[in-house]
Amino acid sequence: MNPIKLIGVVLMVAGVLGFAYGGFSYPEETTALKLGSLELKVQETKTVDIPMILSVGAMVVGGFLLLFSRK
Repeated sequence: MNPIKLIGVVLMVAGVLGFAYGGFSYPEETTALKLGSLELKVQETKTVDIPMILSVGAMVVGGFLLLFSRK
């Protein structure tokens, strides 16, 4: 499999996953208060939304790369 087809497959999979899930979340730990050696840490959950147009665009570009790559 040549690199162009591999990139096409990766884009297709990323587009389908982005379209199916719509985003992802991750925990982020921050220091809220620090008094000498005493620290108060807070863990927040951040959410990143993936725009639907970006997912569809990745699927379209991946499909073009798979269909029109040299053999």
